[in-house]
Amino acid sequence: MAAVPEAAPVKAVAVETPFRRIARDFAASKLAVLGLVLLTLVILIAVFAPVISPQNPYDLAQIDVMDSKLGPGEKSMAGKTYWLGTDDQGRDMLSGIFYGLRISLGVGVLATLLALSLGIVMGLTAAWMGGAVDTLIMRICDIQLSFPAILIALILLAVLGQGVDKIIIALITVQWAYYARTVRGAALVERGKEYVEAARGLGLSSARILFRHLLPNVLPPLIVVATVQVAHAIALEATLSFL
Repeated sequence: MAAVPEAAPVKAVAVETPFRRIARDFAASKLAVLGLVLLTLVILIAVFAPVISPQNPYDLAQIDVMDSKLGPGEKSMAGKTYWLGTDDQGRDMLSGIFYGLRISLGVGVLATLLALSLGIVMGLTAAWMGGAVDTLIMRICDIQLSFPAILIALILLAVLGQGVDKIIIALITVQWAYYARTVRGAALVERGKEYVEAARGLGLSSARILFRHLLPNVLPPLIVVATVQVAHAIALEATLSFL
């Protein structure tokens, strides 16, 4: 009786998750890696500003009006060199940039993260529920996006008052619609795919399907939008602070 040949062992096939795909594509781009290095440097400067700054521009004890309006590279009466000069009150311009970076970067990143979270929830809800809920959320987005962001932010600040927390609320209000529309568009494409139907067939809850299965597959366009909106939030924060 002929021997039955042994079956070849089945090799496990590694499934590439959306996060791994994003990391692989990111690592393959030299410009993306360079941008990450520069961003990390900026964040480190903001975090360690009290350590690396020549002066605390908010400490009156460290400011001498006799050192006002010094040019770049000039020395103060005490022999300290101000590489970017000083303003009319004797504050070091370089230290002012480092300390100002902490506020602008913190406000921009925090407002973007909160707006992103709100936009994800609203966008996924609109795509999943459909019907009147989808129409209502999208019409709110359309109305908000039809007005300039700076105008809406100024109106909110006029109502809420001054303060960093008020600026963050204003930035969240003018930004969340961008993410909601992006998430909805990507989620509508993913909603009809086989893995979503399989998850429904298994009886998974809507929340589990949305945040465990749909969300990872709509993240790539969100990362691009969020990157741009951080810079937009920082510029808008600086404008609102000036106004």
